[in-house]
Amino acid sequence: MLNDNVGSGGGVGGGNRNGAAPPSSTASPMDASNCDLNGHTVANSNSSSSSSNNNATASNNGNNPTESDTGAGNNNGLTTNGEAGGGGGGGSGGSRPSPAHRTVKLDRTNQDIVRLIGQHLKDIGLERSAEMLMAESGCCLEHPAATKFRAHVLSGDWNKADHDLQELQSMVDMRADRACMNEMKFLLLEQKYLEYLEEGRPIDALHVLRNELTPLQHKTPRVHQLSSYMMCTNNQELYARAGWEGKGPKSRTRLMDRLQSYLPATVMLPPRRLRSLLVQAVELQNERCQCHDMTWSTSIDSVSLLVDHNCGADGFPLQALQVLNDHSDEVWFCKFSPDGRRLATGSKDNSVIVWEVDPVKLLLRNKRSFEGHTYGVSYIAWSPDSKHFIACGPDDCPDLWIWDVEQEKLVTKFSHSTDDSLTCAAFNRDGTRFVTGGTRGQFYLVDLDGILHDNWEGVRVNGLSFLSDNKTVLAADTHYRIRGYSFDNPRTDYGIVQEQCPIMTFSVNSADRLALLNISSQGLHLWDLQDKCLVRRFQGVTQGNYTIYSCFGGVNESFVASGSEDNKVYIWHIRQEEPLATLIGHTRTVNCVSWNPVYPSLLASASDDGTVRIWGPQQPHTQWSPNGAPVNTLQHPQVLHANGSAGAAADSASISSTGSANSTASSSTSSSSGAPGGSGGSGHPPNAGGGGGPGAGASIEVLSTSSWNIT
Repeated sequence: MLNDNVGSGGGVGGGNRNGAAPPSSTASPMDASNCDLNGHTVANSNSSSSSSNNNATASNNGNNPTESDTGAGNNNGLTTNGEAGGGGGGGSGGSRPSPAHRTVKLDRTNQDIVRLIGQHLKDIGLERSAEMLMAESGCCLEHPAATKFRAHVLSGDWNKADHDLQELQSMVDMRADRACMNEMKFLLLEQKYLEYLEEGRPIDALHVLRNELTPLQHKTPRVHQLSSYMMCTNNQELYARAGWEGKGPKSRTRLMDRLQSYLPATVMLPPRRLRSLLVQAVELQNERCQCHDMTWSTSIDSVSLLVDHNCGADGFPLQALQVLNDHSDEVWFCKFSPDGRRLATGSKDNSVIVWEVDPVKLLLRNKRSFEGHTYGVSYIAWSPDSKHFIACGPDDCPDLWIWDVEQEKLVTKFSHSTDDSLTCAAFNRDGTRFVTGGTRGQFYLVDLDGILHDNWEGVRVNGLSFLSDNKTVLAADTHYRIRGYSFDNPRTDYGIVQEQCPIMTFSVNSADRLALLNISSQGLHLWDLQDKCLVRRFQGVTQGNYTIYSCFGGVNESFVASGSEDNKVYIWHIRQEEPLATLIGHTRTVNCVSWNPVYPSLLASASDDGTVRIWGPQQPHTQWSPNGAPVNTLQHPQVLHANGSAGAAADSASISSTGSANSTASSSTSSSSGAPGGSGGSGHPPNAGGGGGPGAGASIEVLSTSSWNIT
């Protein structure tokens, strides 16, 4: 506490203003006579004489007695028990005992904290500060025997270090740690042996090898390896073969860190223990941060330790920025290109529209239309270079189209048989070939010219993915499973995922490690493809027997998004089952979502209501009320009509800080002559809301309260 009662003396009552260590006549808190195994100083009968001696020598520290009127040895005027700092000049008035011998009542937790701080101070070179902390707190940083052991190891006095190790042996539970003591002795002798070799003392090194290392009967293969170092012709060869830095502070400090980890913490703290605890705290905060997906590393060296880590939702795609309604019927699919500069949307109206992304304004413009798909477009696959895309149709479509985006022309139309069903496709990683297939019982390996190179018979697939090895294809089939198929020689296939219900769609992250599966009647599942296990079942989404596509998103693909039959878009953090956010605005089933891989603030969603919504970050001019609720000043999303004019619309998003989704009460109504109506289309599974898409040239303006609900 702050010492407000200053003594009237003109000198320092005890200690050194400049932070010097206590005089040598003062009993150190590290002495064996006053330190127990728990790191706390016990009473010492010599405290009175030592206190007097300390006060008597205060004037020899080079300080002007008239510069300070404080009676304590602490320059900051702090005391540990609130006593006034009395005392006259020099060594006269000692109404208060010396800090080195004043017993401070600390519980076990505070003792541990003091020891951790003291160790960290020594690690960063503040030796005197650490000694003063130990003196004032009455704690011991480590047992005196451990201190001697450290000094002898760092100085290379191996005989004394071995003697110290025998002394420490009595403080270790030998039933549990006998192997640890053998390992410590082995490490000491190994360093000793290597230093003898470096110094050109082969006879002494051979003596250590034969008479000290071998009798331990510990790590015999390593002993044989050490013996081979006798044949090294020079020190450089020794360093290379042993993976050793050579004799000196660096290798000995590394050795001490290894030795330190084998001793009980009551005897000697593990190396850099405070830093290790802080690293764990930062990692735990990262895991609990709902919006955590940073472009920079959130390590202990790059974040502030003064406040808890918490990523805001500023750049999160939670607000509808645009409503694209250029399609004249249900929109079945949407996909951003790998370079993030284009968005392709496929519709029941037999067209694909490709939009250009403005990464500065986060808007889409300059559309291009690709017509002539007889059965509608239910799936789109981009080439890795973003120059081509494949358009596939629904179950009864035997054809696929390969388009050149920049030249806006059809490259080829592939069809192997009129009985085929080509409903999905996937490019390999170099973009030279792709696989395509459907539920009629086969999938094909084809190049961009439409030349068939290979095929796999007897597999009814409803989803495909090409792995980064350019040989293995993952295929979801009608037996509720995902299997791997290798076109290498010889061809092999193997099981990876087995579900209990049909797998409607699946997607794989960029590392080929995780897969998102939309499961009929069960929702969204996350699988680990390497460990072949179910990791998580995401909650909230409504998934029946309709084809709904999900995706990974964010800078590090730490988020998951999916459409839903309840007309909403759901977003989760990959480590949480409950939704992080719910995006409201569509009026019918959301068939597909796509997260921009380069500009993670953009998310697209396609719906049976005939619109594509572009979700982006909250607009800068949004105001917040004092109670944390938003004021309704959010910018309305831009609605692009078929004739190029713009209308007004507003959507709402709900984000929960507790991990559960909370939908805002917003009424979404149609205010256009082209409102959905009629019966569902035949090319795509029926949607939950019923009704067909809007008429040609129609626009949808969704009206809502345009509010956020952050709970």
